[in-house]
Amino acid sequence: MLVVDASLVVEVLLERLGVQALTTLGDEQLVAPWLLWSEVPAALSAMVFRRDISSELGEAAIGRLDDIDVEPRHPDDLVDRAWRIAKKNGWAKTYDAEYLALAELLDCRLVTIDGPLWRRSRYLDFVITPSELLPNADDPGMNPEA
Repeated sequence: MLVVDASLVVEVLLERLGVQALTTLGDEQLVAPWLLWSEVPAALSAMVFRRDISSELGEAAIGRLDDIDVEPRHPDDLVDRAWRIAKKNGWAKTYDAEYLALAELLDCRLVTIDGPLWRRSRYLDFVITPSELLPNADDPGMNPEA
């Protein structure tokens, strides 16, 4: 099982990581907190607003959101755990902490390409990048350090 975050899913929906990026994460079951289904449209909308992507590309990406093979998860302690993680790390918001909390509660890894999240939580052994799982590790889009 792997927790995937919004940064990874947005890039998959925009087909920047390849159409098969989520399926090539192996035979792992992919999960995310409910937050993902709010964060992804918000991120795509912001990208269209800033003209980072075209409106057509944003709409196509949103259209693929229902087709991703990611299961929503919301364990009972998720919000409390995210709150504690955010406070412990001095974060004002709990968004990123929800992904970390879910990975902790499910005892699995979190896959992200969000550079700031990766750098702030790299000390945790369970936060990884797609380049640590996929054969095409030389793709700079797969690694937040690139």
